[in-house]
Amino acid sequence: MQKHTILRAKYPATSIVCLLLSLVSAASHTEPQSGLVPHTATQGRFLEFDWPVIHIGTATYEEGPTGTTVFYFPERAQVAVDVRGGGPGTVNAAYMDLGYGLKELDTIVVAGGSWYGLEAVTAVASALKDDGIRDGNAFGASPNIAMSVGSIVFDFGSRRLNEIYPDKKLAQAAFRAAQPGRFPLGAEGAGRNVRTGYFFRCGARSGQGGAFFQHGELKIAAFTVVNAIGVVTDREGRVPACYGMPDWPDNLTVNELHRRYPVDRMSATDESPVPMKTSQNTTISVIVTNQTMSPAELERFAAQVHTSMARAIQPFATIADGDVLYAVSTGEINNPTMYSGEVGAIASEVMWDAVLSSVPEQPPLVRAAAAASPGEPYDTIVGDYRFSELATLRISESGGKLFGVAVGDRAVMAIGHDQEVELQPVESGRFVVVGRYPMTIRFTENGELILNEGRWEQRAPRLR
Repeated sequence: MQKHTILRAKYPATSIVCLLLSLVSAASHTEPQSGLVPHTATQGRFLEFDWPVIHIGTATYEEGPTGTTVFYFPERAQVAVDVRGGGPGTVNAAYMDLGYGLKELDTIVVAGGSWYGLEAVTAVASALKDDGIRDGNAFGASPNIAMSVGSIVFDFGSRRLNEIYPDKKLAQAAFRAAQPGRFPLGAEGAGRNVRTGYFFRCGARSGQGGAFFQHGELKIAAFTVVNAIGVVTDREGRVPACYGMPDWPDNLTVNELHRRYPVDRMSATDESPVPMKTSQNTTISVIVTNQTMSPAELERFAAQVHTSMARAIQPFATIADGDVLYAVSTGEINNPTMYSGEVGAIASEVMWDAVLSSVPEQPPLVRAAAAASPGEPYDTIVGDYRFSELATLRISESGGKLFGVAVGDRAVMAIGHDQEVELQPVESGRFVVVGRYPMTIRFTENGELILNEGRWEQRAPRLR
């Protein structure tokens, strides 16, 4: 009783209530991340290649969606880094710049989640120690401390309606799932929720790409996560993915985009999906060769291949990008007749192939049905749908039509706070918001709303 009396005297009832509320609030803020389960299985296209010294693992949080990709070199390798663009996010880049001629590299980690995703890089280093692969011994010619380097891409903002990020649990799951000779292409791993072409308002879906080359003993592998503000461009100058304006040609070329850009930009009435003055776009690349190179050669190799990517992505390395390339030599062969610049020229073409393979199949622009079904029972689906603590969509009915408006802190894709937007029916339970970019909505029988159903979907339960 005495303790209880002292507690009441020191902390008034109102203070205790506030304390409890703050604890509940803190718990609610951590809950979205703590209950997530990493998914290491992938689907779709793969690059398969024969090179046992490169192990690759991916993991995703489907609730984001967001993910991580880990490149693991069990025999260790030598690495150099080339940094371009205006907003890079890296771990251990300064150490790599010192150019020690040692095979110290264990892993390269690429993650979504912007700055928060950098946790994934050090988490993989911890896994190397926890799994008994590395320890804390810093003595000897080659230190046995795990060397994990890496970078992040931005996949927040208008791309999804939550702030789930790749954390330690996800990164370590990706590392432990790593296997040789198999790299998933498209919307997988760190490329799970990336885009390209905002410079030209294309807003296309993107992903991660890879390519492999072998001639005789020489091997080259290229991997990239393409989240560029520029557009991907093929060798004929065509743009494989872009949601363009109605008056743009069907077989769009990058030359046409550049030619039209001054007029289109100055007369644009639609705003860019993201502010182009901020660093929300990045291409993270890894180029690997088995040719032995000195630190100076490896640095120039990195710069040469990275520079060449301005052909495949236009524009490239802008102030709104954070482009980083890691050049790796496994040192398995030493061909003195193979000049490092020649290897760089071949590797540049392999990297272009990797960029092109990153483009996934684009969601179609779905148009509304010719006429709505008369008497559609909308009473079971009207209400508020909560995607996260940041985004809630309110669905209402008026005159036999459905409307949506954002009532949370953030807009819900093309649906803002200012006015209700009509959801036009496509089929029973499925609707579309007509506009330049795909936006579909499906209501399920169990009371869920699925936004942009498929690889980039967002789910929200109806609030009771």
